[in-house]
Amino acid sequence: MKVNYFGHSSFLLQLAGKNILIDPFIAGNELAKGIDVNQIACDYILVSHGHFDHVADLINIAKRTGATIISSFELTEWATKQGAKKVHPMNLGGSWNFDFGTVKMVYAAHSNSLPDGSYGGPAAGFLIKAEGKTYYYSGDTALVADMKLLGELYDIDHAFLCIGDNFTMGIDDAILAAKFVNCKKVIGMHYDTFGYIKIDEEQAKQKFEDAGLTLQLLKISNKPEDAVEI
Repeated sequence: MKVNYFGHSSFLLQLAGKNILIDPFIAGNELAKGIDVNQIACDYILVSHGHFDHVADLINIAKRTGATIISSFELTEWATKQGAKKVHPMNLGGSWNFDFGTVKMVYAAHSNSLPDGSYGGPAAGFLIKAEGKTYYYSGDTALVADMKLLGELYDIDHAFLCIGDNFTMGIDDAILAAKFVNCKKVIGMHYDTFGYIKIDEEQAKQKFEDAGLTLQLLKISNKPEDAVEI
């Protein structure tokens, strides 16, 4: 799988011949100002929850590309009302076999509301199983004991974990989360975008290294040459 990072918690995965976008908050992110949201191509959009910093560009991209939105039942119902044409509703514990691999919606401890203030369903993370590997995208979450079950039940190759603190796990809890899910390769997300979640990147990497883990902080870019193979 190849990964481009669009800032905050947004990634584009190139997987099994498909482009899967996650939590599109790009046009409103000053750190991602070099990315033209209208040039992003995708086949699917995974959405962990309905806060603005995860759905700001969702409807625009879904309408333009015709991508299928994969998210909670409540969020997909809202997206349909906004004009999205293709949705796949899910809920916690459910899984589905798509043409790029299997997606399972897993628990995330976080609040969730939609841009209009309505209930967005449960906040979630995702397990993606494809091409012989398993990837865990935590979504916005606190450290929870449920993560230990993921480590027991699945052989996770890479974990996308929030590290910015204040609204989600911070670095120390993310280290514990990596140990809970039994994954030594971590890609950081949900950091630096706002004043509340700025981190010392070198210190964060060192803390992970001291714990026997690897933390990757990806360059924000939509250029194919900047995609990272994982």
